[in-house]
Amino acid sequence: MSELKIGPYEVWPPVVLAPMAGITNVGFRRLCREQGGGIYVCEMITTRALVERNPKTLRMIAFGAEEHPRSLQLYGTDPEITAAAVRIVVERDLADHIDLNFGCPVPKVTRRGGGSALPWRRRLFARLVRAAVDAASPAGVPVTVKMRKGIDDDHLTYVEAGLAAQDAGVAAVALHGRTAAQRYSGTADWDAIATLKAALDVPVLGNGDIWEGEDALRMVAHTGVDGVVVGRGCLGRPWLFADLEAAFDGRTDRRLPTLGEVAVTMRRHAELLVEQFVAGARNPARGERDGCTDFRKHVAWYLKGFPIGSELRRSLAMIDSLAQLDDLLGKLDPEVPFPVETLGQPRGRTNSPGKVALPDGWLDSRDDDTPPEGAELDDSGG
Repeated sequence: MSELKIGPYEVWPPVVLAPMAGITNVGFRRLCREQGGGIYVCEMITTRALVERNPKTLRMIAFGAEEHPRSLQLYGTDPEITAAAVRIVVERDLADHIDLNFGCPVPKVTRRGGGSALPWRRRLFARLVRAAVDAASPAGVPVTVKMRKGIDDDHLTYVEAGLAAQDAGVAAVALHGRTAAQRYSGTADWDAIATLKAALDVPVLGNGDIWEGEDALRMVAHTGVDGVVVGRGCLGRPWLFADLEAAFDGRTDRRLPTLGEVAVTMRRHAELLVEQFVAGARNPARGERDGCTDFRKHVAWYLKGFPIGSELRRSLAMIDSLAQLDDLLGKLDPEVPFPVETLGQPRGRTNSPGKVALPDGWLDSRDDDTPPEGAELDDSGG
């Protein structure tokens, strides 16, 4: 398999970390990069918030010195605002690669016509993508899109949207093999990913149910995709990127860390988050507390399947200092082997399918290219 090409950038292994709200900040991305190569995308940035110079949004656009290419995902619903946001990225040299979000299934997004609902309005979708590409191309910044199969099984858009994005000049298209109605339930449709790959000339990336290195190889074999996008599979398992690199390099070694090795990774993760939050805080003590608070959500993912008492788990999920974390990690038995029964199992968000919230009359016209009213979000991060 050859290197993944995203515009001028050659990426090996052909792996992309999906942007996840509250997860893929600069600390987590650095932790993952320490495990293996690929493209690591920052949290979703909304175009309106960027154009209006929202302070929280501007703080979120942070990259480490070692990150290259710097990858930023934008969410928008208005072609003019999207173009303005892309021009800011280009003029201020905020990123080297821009991804456009058309995959978010969250009701607060779809009920406004954004995210995975937007490709249904095919002319608006094409206008928006072209506006982004036109604003980015003079600086040589590649634009990609990430989308789902469609709103539901009766309203599929992925092939038509992929072709429109290709015509608009995108560098690659990523497809999550689920509809918005599926949310994060069921099994990803890899056949749909194969269909899109056969329809397009630009690189296609597959997303959905990549839990292990072997899953990535199976997806490539099944679909012919040029690369894979990994989201929930790395939660509490940043070493998945080491496994993915080994798999694509043709090696059979895989990480099965003991509880002691997991504890070392947890400490490193918390340390990086504290470093990130201290850098943005006036008060270092407040920065350490905020970094430890941000780390709490990861504890259950790291410890999934390990035989650890509920009281210790609860205490680890309530830390507010690195010293407290060190004390609690010291109570873990470092010799406990990795719980292999958790391999290949879903991680992170799992939910039931449901009806997609949409604006009134959204399905009535596919050719209305008017930006949905009130759909531009004024805050970033999902």
